[in-house]
Amino acid sequence: MELYNLTSTPGSRKSKKRVARGRASGNGKTAGRGENGQNSRSGGGTRPGFEGGQMPLFRRVPKRGFNNVNRKEYEIVNLDYLNTLEGDVTMETLVQSGKCKGNLSGIKVVGNGELNKALNVKVSKFTASAKKAIEAAGGSCEEV
Repeated sequence: MELYNLTSTPGSRKSKKRVARGRASGNGKTAGRGENGQNSRSGGGTRPGFEGGQMPLFRRVPKRGFNNVNRKEYEIVNLDYLNTLEGDVTMETLVQSGKCKGNLSGIKVVGNGELNKALNVKVSKFTASAKKAIEAAGGSCEEV
């Protein structure tokens, strides 16, 4: 068996239904929409979630809380991970190392673990314990 003589199993591939291409196509005239009614018209049909006049589910379930549209989410980096890096630690180096994706509002360093080397860290935010640990190790913190 070679690549040039591979064929698909009969019946596994179906051709596209060509609607409204004349009566001989089997889907001509009304294009498979039936004779009359809301769904036979252009633009007909109901919006998503419409339940025929019954109170829709998204209005029946109770709402709770508040969603802030301006909320900022930060990617979290532990102090342990900073031990694996060399030189100045910036947001770009963290993204290149694969620890962060860089698609949120920024990067926040938290104080989980211990730092064994002096590093200059330049990221969006620090927790108080992380800042204290970095400076105790002889490094510096700078919020960008």
